[in-house]
Amino acid sequence: MSGGAVAGLIASGAFAVLALFGCFVLLKLGKIFDEAAARVRQTGAAIDEGTARVRQAGATVDEVNVALAHVNKELDRVDAITANVQSITTNVSSLTSLFAATLGGPMVRVAAFSYGVRQAAAKRTRSEVESRVKSQLKADKAARRTGAEDVGLSPVAGATDGRRGSR
Repeated sequence: MSGGAVAGLIASGAFAVLALFGCFVLLKLGKIFDEAAARVRQTGAAIDEGTARVRQAGATVDEVNVALAHVNKELDRVDAITANVQSITTNVSSLTSLFAATLGGPMVRVAAFSYGVRQAAAKRTRSEVESRVKSQLKADKAARRTGAEDVGLSPVAGATDGRRGSR
């Protein structure tokens, strides 16, 4: 074989190796593209899911806005009620002050006077009862002494509670 044929064989072998290497590279590149396509599909699905969640969040925000609008209306009503209650409280306070100024002083005086009268009456009644009881006890004591000396008994032995036959 001649030198040109050997060189052709070497060149054709090198070309075959280069072609095999190119096929291998294309095969690997195809797998990379397949993987990239799968990732793009996954990303698209994730984006779709995220978009759906964003839409749900938007709907939720809309519902919250509606609820807040209702709450604000109710708060306006509560503010009106609070203002009315404050006005009523002020009126009641003024009425109480007026009542206390008009009737409070005389009523306190009447109450103090009636308390004093009751205490004086109770003290007088108590002192009358105490004096009657003391005089009665003295009389009973004196009667026992004279009665006990007549019979010849000691005052303790013959003492009764004033009723015959009972103790």
